[in-house]
Amino acid sequence: MDDSEQKLLVTAALPYANGPLHVGHLAGAYIPADVFVRYQRLKGSNVLFICGSDEHGVPIKIRADREGITPQEVIDRYHGMMRKSFQGIGLGFDNYSRTSLPLHHKISQEFFLTLNRKGFVTEKSVQQYHCNTCGRFLPDRYIEGECPHCHQDGARGDQCESCGRWLEPEQLIDPKCKECGSCPEMQSTKHWYFRLSEFQGKLEEWQASKSDWKSNVREFCSGWFQEGLTDRPITRDIDWGVPVPLPDAEGKVLYVWFDAPIGYISSSVEWAQKQGQPELWREYWFDPNTRLIHFIGKDNIVFHAIVWPATLMAHGDFVLPDHIPANEFLNIEGEKLSTSRNWAVWVDEYLDVFPPDPLRYYLEANAPESKDADFGWKDFQAHNNNELADVLGNLINRCLSFTEKNFDNRVPPACKPEDADRAVLDAIAHSAQTIAAALESFQVRRAVNEMMDLARTGNKYFNDSAPWKALKTDRERCGTILNTTLQLLASLAVLMEPFLPFSAEKLWQMLNGSGSHREQCWNAIQDLRLADSHPLGKREILFEKIEDGIIEEQVAKLHS
Repeated sequence: MDDSEQKLLVTAALPYANGPLHVGHLAGAYIPADVFVRYQRLKGSNVLFICGSDEHGVPIKIRADREGITPQEVIDRYHGMMRKSFQGIGLGFDNYSRTSLPLHHKISQEFFLTLNRKGFVTEKSVQQYHCNTCGRFLPDRYIEGECPHCHQDGARGDQCESCGRWLEPEQLIDPKCKECGSCPEMQSTKHWYFRLSEFQGKLEEWQASKSDWKSNVREFCSGWFQEGLTDRPITRDIDWGVPVPLPDAEGKVLYVWFDAPIGYISSSVEWAQKQGQPELWREYWFDPNTRLIHFIGKDNIVFHAIVWPATLMAHGDFVLPDHIPANEFLNIEGEKLSTSRNWAVWVDEYLDVFPPDPLRYYLEANAPESKDADFGWKDFQAHNNNELADVLGNLINRCLSFTEKNFDNRVPPACKPEDADRAVLDAIAHSAQTIAAALESFQVRRAVNEMMDLARTGNKYFNDSAPWKALKTDRERCGTILNTTLQLLASLAVLMEPFLPFSAEKLWQMLNGSGSHREQCWNAIQDLRLADSHPLGKREILFEKIEDGIIEEQVAKLHS
């Protein structure tokens, strides 16, 4: 590996192993990350794509207590479900790990000890809520009350989901134990704090150089800086998590905000071990040429843009994030997504009924990049039927069926190309450049629309050129039209890969392309050509239309 070569280390936020994946997760972090990575791989970039399940913290403990099972049983259930859903929807992680692994515990503890040794961790005796009814200290999510900022009821002891502010339990108005509903009392306990306040100047200076970051990230961080960063507890009283590696910290674990992002590192280490090169991960995390890119939802901004970079600064060896593309939220049928009342579209249930690419396409074309977006079942149906089926699928089927019927299912030669033919071939290179520019700036919606516009260009060309008419009077001209359209389809098979990977592979097979479409080079797509007389493969319908009845069933299921 060339040490001077730029490397891309791409992560998607670790999903919390407390429930199955829903479409809001996909729209926020995972589909945008996968689109970007697939595009970079077609460019030939050196990219490592990392993720894993976040398996510690209070919600998992609460669920386990309520179900009468162990936290390990909870995370095993949801880790398996999420992994299967990611595979089903086509997420191409290089490694999907989990934070319950001994490897992750070891790396997290070493991280803590390094920060402690360098003086960035402080021991404090603090007053913490204790529930006399339950007989235990209450971690933040075991406490609920009124938010001191927006005054919404039901705010947790760590964060208000209504206004997004990060809270301390003692800030809550009229706090109650989440489990029994009684009023907790303050008692003295000992915890260790990360000296986050010392990094505000460094963080502000570092972020000042990130003028290309999305406004939602920069504005969110600016608000935190204006209020002033405070030291954050790095440990908590709970029996589920990474044990604090100090002799006088028995019964305490590392706070999940601290150990979860270290999961990016431990997943990278696990990946390297699987390659038989256990030190290979260092070539990404310690190389100043590496671009570390974190794809997240907006609820994770504070952790990835402030707390995590400060933690890396404190450690001192690792690269800092180069970019943090944070998307807004996805609502469902005009209402805020709510897993507690099952107002969600679950990925595993979707995949039981529909193929993956229509959902990928809908979430890409409807990406919540600058504001909250809405998932609507009828809108999903319209995108599938009117765009995937009627535009892209129609172009593919018309061209291939006509070639199959009239040219023995082989690519006819292009004879005496005209301006209209050359314009289509020029449009391929232009679209590749435009899509690339959009994806380099993390604009998935603009990129996928450009890809579909190229299919529209192909449809217009096919209609205007009317090969069925040319066939009657000028067979060579008809062959040239089909040759040009088939070259467009070959290029589309590559350009579709980031957005519609399953369909892209099927199209390549229908074209009987050599090897894999993923072996083609994005930057040389203008040179991709199917040879004259090249035999085509077996044609099939790429996108089936979705009937009203199926959509009505999904809407009824959501409202049930």
